[in-house]
Amino acid sequence: MIVFADVMQMLASSGWTTYRLRKEKKLPESTLTRLRNGQPITTETIDTICRLCRCQPGDLIRWVPDPQKEQGKE
Repeated sequence: MIVFADVMQMLASSGWTTYRLRKEKKLPESTLTRLRNGQPITTETIDTICRLCRCQPGDLIRWVPDPQKEQGKE
């Protein structure tokens, strides 16, 4: 399963508060809510975050095995 890094912390470290993100229309509130809740986001959003934080997609996401999906597999 895909796991997101603490994207909100990464944005904050790069000087992007939620107020500034909304005010400058960089990310909508619905996307900020998805980030806070660890829900999936679009590749367009990942692109925006990478641009704002000057990072690579791999800095934002990683893959870890999902124990529920791995049961019964060798």
